Amino acid sequence: MRSDRHGRGVRGPLAWPPVPAMQSRSAQFDDVVLDAVETLERRLRRQLADIEFAVEDVPSTDPAPWEAQLALGRSFPAERGRAARVVLYRRPIESRAVTETELGDLVEDVLAEQVAHVIGIHPDDLED
Repeated sequence: MRSDRHGRGVRGPLAWPPVPAMQSRSAQFDDVVLDAVETLERRLRRQLADIEFAVEDVPSTDPAPWEAQLALGRSFPAERGRAARVVLYRRPIESRAVTETELGDLVEDVLAEQVAHVIGIHPDDLED
């Protein structure tokens, strides 16, 4: 049997499903974003109905001339037949957060800023 070379027994997974090690960093980040979106949806259900949310690893282009640094997120207005979109960039956000709590707070801040831009309100109006 090939999986039982050298008499060591059958190989199994390194960590069982309940262990966080089974989830990749990008999947963990997606969960943080989903939690933040759900929090916003509780407050703004109707305004968020026509907005699509996405996560990308890095921005696909260099910063725009008006962006002083690498973008943490971007919003795209609705166009003919296409819903408005909010995109968060995982790697730039993760590089600025040291702890899990900071990551969650930063995701919420970036998400609020981008959603506020799409629906036309000030980001501070989205805070509790």
